[in-house]
Formats: sequence, structure tokens, C-alpha cells
Amino acid sequence: QVQLVESGGGLVQAGGSLRLSCAASGSIFSINAMAWYRQAPGKQRELVAGITSGGSTNYADSVKGRFTISRDNAKNTVYLQMNSLKPEDTAVYYCNVFGLDRLSPPPKPFESWGQGTQVTVSS
Repeated sequence: QVQLVESGGGLVQAGGSLRLSCAASGSIFSINAMAWYRQAPGKQRELVAGITSGGSTNYADSVKGRFTISRDNAKNTVYLQMNSLKPEDTAVYYCNVFGLDRLSPPPKPFESWGQGTQVTVSS
């Protein structure tokens, strides 16, 4: 099994910054795509940013120019640097990881979700 542990959420004023981290551990053979999603009260979960194993990134239009996703492959960790935060960024942020596990040969695909971390931006 693969576990994800998120950290870095909190309360910040509008215009401020936060950095989220998500570390994957367990029976990992390889990690392909890593991403951050968020879900605000009463809304569907949405993709915020994603990054491939090769470093290609994509962002939701609402966060382009303000958020930066990055990863440390040696640590199986993905980060989300959030700058110029707005009240509408308030949500629970979830880490998502796709990869191959090594529970038993051959490696098999897995998808894991983090437990979620609350980000609250006050106006």
C-alpha cells in the first residue's frame, strides 16, 4: 500500500502565501503523475495543478501565475507553493498520486489520495 501525508495548510490573510507538502511512502515501485486538487464547501473537487514524472506541469486557470507545483523524486514528495492567495482559494486541498506499486511482481498501477489539508484565506 501507498500512504500520502500532507502538511502545510492553515489560515492566512489575502495576499499571503502557503506551501503545501505531500510525501508518499510504502510499497512504491515508481511514481508517475502527482497532483493537487481542492474542494470548497458545496462545490465539486477540482484539479488545481499536476506534474508528470518528467516535470511537465499544468494548472487550473484560476491559479495560473500564483501557484507553483514541484516535486522531489528522491523524496517522493510533491509541493504546492501558493502565493497571492485569495479568499476564493479557501478549500480542503488533497494530494493525488499515480504510480506503480511493488506489493507483488510485476508492479501494478495504484492511485492514492491524501487525507486533505485545510487552507483558509481571510479577506
